[in-house]
Amino acid sequence: MGFVDLLVVASIPVAKVLLVAIVGLFLALERIDLLGENARHHLNKIVFYVLSPSLIVANLAKTVTFQSFLTLWFMPINILITFLIGAILGWMLVKVTRPPKHLKGLIIGACSAGNMGNLPIILVPAMCKEKGSPFGATDVCETYALSYASLSMAIGAVYLWSFVYNVVRISAEEVARDKEAINYSSINIEESNQEPLLPCSEDHLVSLPVKIHQCIRTFLEKANLKAVFAPSTIAAILGFTIGMIPPIQKLMIGNDAPLHVVTDSAFIIGEAAIPARTIILGANLLKGLKGTSIQLRVILGIVVTRYVILPLLGIFIVKGALLVGLVPSEDKLFVFILLIQYAMPPAMNIVEIVSREANVIK
Repeated sequence: MGFVDLLVVASIPVAKVLLVAIVGLFLALERIDLLGENARHHLNKIVFYVLSPSLIVANLAKTVTFQSFLTLWFMPINILITFLIGAILGWMLVKVTRPPKHLKGLIIGACSAGNMGNLPIILVPAMCKEKGSPFGATDVCETYALSYASLSMAIGAVYLWSFVYNVVRISAEEVARDKEAINYSSINIEESNQEPLLPCSEDHLVSLPVKIHQCIRTFLEKANLKAVFAPSTIAAILGFTIGMIPPIQKLMIGNDAPLHVVTDSAFIIGEAAIPARTIILGANLLKGLKGTSIQLRVILGIVVTRYVILPLLGIFIVKGALLVGLVPSEDKLFVFILLIQYAMPPAMNIVEIVSREANVIK
């Protein structure tokens, strides 16, 4: 297969995403005003609480079994590596660019959390349908693509709400404390209330491993682990339960299953999550086109982190996993999924996280 053919196969799914995003941008224009700030906020809530959980539970229940999960065990590790490396690079970017304090958590989150769910579910099955796809027969490719992308979405949601959410939340609380200190400057502020985001010693004599240890320890002390049980996480648990336990699977999966109407209905509702999120993404881009107060060097740093450094590191990590036999080399589609997990744009769920922690954007 030539380079041009591969470029066409890879570009068409991306073009589809861009076209849907343009629709969202158009609907957000002031003269149209169908997706203003309030409308986006409410649509985000519908996606967060209803559409995305339905998509996750239906896809996992239908495609992930106990046997298939055993062959995909490296994916959770791979996603964890992307989050950790992205967070470290984001922390370094914050140190170099010195952005306003209210943006620190958002920058680390944007560098750490990639869109592991929605985009692979759109892009990879679409690539399977294109003529000349390198992943074999269309129907087989599409089935496995849906399974891999669903698992990626579920695992990514767990990491997102256990780690990134807490990074943004801690940053928001820090900003709120600073505002309170300004408003009530006559009140003595305890030193413990002024600890920075992922507080690390500023003493240059302290070694980097010690600083990282301080960051991790303080993060665990401040983290709100209740957020791990977000609707998407609960949906992932339900999906795994249905798919991996044979009696429940026989009861709910397949045309002959007595309760197949439940999972079929969830799948119908969940299908709306992908276009809804993409439309929201396009609407949010309108503000960026009008100009932003974020420093250009910060934006460029996030772009370089997510589209240059992480993909290059991902190639070495996945190739290394192949060499030592952690990943089956014959499954090209699985290898491809592992690689693109390092090349995804920032997760769209960050919009929901930021809307929850309003102080981050004030």
